[in-house]
Amino acid sequence: MYSKESVETFLEKQGRLFDERVAENYEEAEEFLEECMAVEVNSLKEVKKYLDGAGADVEGMSLEEIADACEVFELPSGKYLIVEG
Repeated sequence: MYSKESVETFLEKQGRLFDERVAENYEEAEEFLEECMAVEVNSLKEVKKYLDGAGADVEGMSLEEIADACEVFELPSGKYLIVEG
């Protein structure tokens, strides 16, 4: 289950990852996040660790560069949502 802020943030900002909308409403956004097994983490260091473990080439990337990655969504609480499209 995803937090309300994760679902709402993804619904609002999904255009940074996809050319076309993949969800039109809250329920569709939540289902999409579940299907692609999106991950919520507490910090950019955790984002980097997750991406590295998933095989992404993050060696030498700064935390700012990681925060700008299209699959990383900063949440209002300061946490992060990682959505691999």
